[in-house]
Amino acid sequence: MSGMSDIIQGKRRQLGQAIFLIAVIWFAVAFMIYPLWGVLVQTFYVNGQFSWRAFGKIMTSQRALKSIENSFVLAVVLTFTVNFVGTFLVLITEYFDLKGAKILRLGYISTLAFSGLLIANGWINLYGQEGVITTYLARLFPSLNRGWFVGFPAVLLVMTFSFTSNHLIFLSSAIREVDNNTIDAAKNLGAGQWKILRQVVLPTLKPVFLTLIVMTFAIGLGAFSAPLMVGGKEFQTIAPMILTFSGRPASRDIAALLSVILGISQMILLFSLTLNERKGNYLSTAKTKTRLVKQKINNPYLRVFTNVIAWILFAIYTMPMFFVVLFSFQDTKAIAEQKFSFAHFTLAHYIKILSDVKGYVPLLRSICYAGIAAVASVLFMLLLVRWIMRQKQNAFAQTIEYIYYIPWLVPTIMIALGYILAYDHASPLLLGQMVVGQQWIVPVAYLVILLPKTLRYLKSAYYSFDHNLEDASRNLGASSFRTFRRIILPALMPVVLALIALNFTLNLAEYNMSTFLYQPNQETIGILIRSNSDPAATVDARAINLVYSVILVVFNVIILYLVYGRGSKKQLQKGGVTEF
Repeated sequence: MSGMSDIIQGKRRQLGQAIFLIAVIWFAVAFMIYPLWGVLVQTFYVNGQFSWRAFGKIMTSQRALKSIENSFVLAVVLTFTVNFVGTFLVLITEYFDLKGAKILRLGYISTLAFSGLLIANGWINLYGQEGVITTYLARLFPSLNRGWFVGFPAVLLVMTFSFTSNHLIFLSSAIREVDNNTIDAAKNLGAGQWKILRQVVLPTLKPVFLTLIVMTFAIGLGAFSAPLMVGGKEFQTIAPMILTFSGRPASRDIAALLSVILGISQMILLFSLTLNERKGNYLSTAKTKTRLVKQKINNPYLRVFTNVIAWILFAIYTMPMFFVVLFSFQDTKAIAEQKFSFAHFTLAHYIKILSDVKGYVPLLRSICYAGIAAVASVLFMLLLVRWIMRQKQNAFAQTIEYIYYIPWLVPTIMIALGYILAYDHASPLLLGQMVVGQQWIVPVAYLVILLPKTLRYLKSAYYSFDHNLEDASRNLGASSFRTFRRIILPALMPVVLALIALNFTLNLAEYNMSTFLYQPNQETIGILIRSNSDPAATVDARAINLVYSVILVVFNVIILYLVYGRGSKKQLQKGGVTEF
């Protein structure tokens, strides 16, 4: 009887695994491979024949050519500005001994909670045509052009101060690992403070700098929300042009080709990043390291200058969020005049959003979509990672893993465009469903863009798991599902919860995918914030944006505290994840 029971259990396990693999392959084909193939077909095939027509259209379209040029110009310039500002922030908070460094770092890293559309809207609220600073300056200088904050300079400013958070996470972590013995040795040899920084400290950070340069270039190349919101007609990049062209059936092939160009560029950048990571080791190889001791700036004039610049940057980083919070509690008259007064204090905007169906339903919809995608991505990848780790030497398993990294290799808007082009009619791959006119595709799209990062982190965590526990559970007769539920999941729970939280925040105010896929009267928060930030928007719309921004920031802060807060870091490291 025991032998028969084992045979039956083995058959059930094989059947369950077969069903799971069929689901994995179907999902990859339906939501990653086939949509991208649809983009390529739309680009290179006309009436079933291979054609270069899309290239001809782009070569004769000044808007398309200008958007490509703008994207590369922005990417190159951002590489310098973001890395210069980001490196300076890390040095003054981690390397040099400045008073109030912890407060400064808190202000600089606020872009983790106040990011994406929120920060672009915050800058518009401050420097836009009806912004606080612009209104104040217009009172002092009546001839001031109120539309000054637009075009390339505006996009560059917003993106420069939006994307230094990568430096504050990755570069800060690297600089803390610098061996203080090397600094002391250089001092004993008579090296000056700045020579030590240039020739001893910064060279050890070269691998991190190379990674950050490639990441920044990729961010600039795929820029979407900032050019869309503050670029104006004068400065549009590839991504907003894809959105514009995809809305016209006659020019969808141009949109498809632009997305292919963007995708190929992203692939080249990721290949460069991987190549750099495989090159030499620039890190200190000392057997015994001493913790980095913060260095005092010896020159008194330079010390004062550095402190002044540090606090000016603190103001630049925190003012957009500060004024968003401040004016969210002002009535429409104060918002229209951009004059803060305690006499105009009100909770009316919050009450309206939280009590009116039109106000809170988009918020609930975004929370629901982001929550579904966050939970589903982690659970799905948990099962896939477990299968991959049990098939380490299997070429088929490795192929499946690489396929699920596809959303990392191509821009998200290319995937969204692929859904529109491939599923504008009922498809057998979707069980007779179509994407056009359907809202279910939005949370699915959110899920797809989360899969590569989730897979990577869970695989890293799984390496630290004691597989003897899984073997012991199996030997005691536990089913695969019971082993997963009672042994594996509890062991990986810190990482699982952290990933769910972080994935949730990433999609809470998502715009790039949503703007392609949402249906009328089914807007998400990201869509509404973008719509309400238009220069022609009413005062009520601007007030709603302020409240939405505050609510989303509160969500993000709570989640980031739960992930990075007291005690969380040690739990994540035990789970095998050393850095997010």
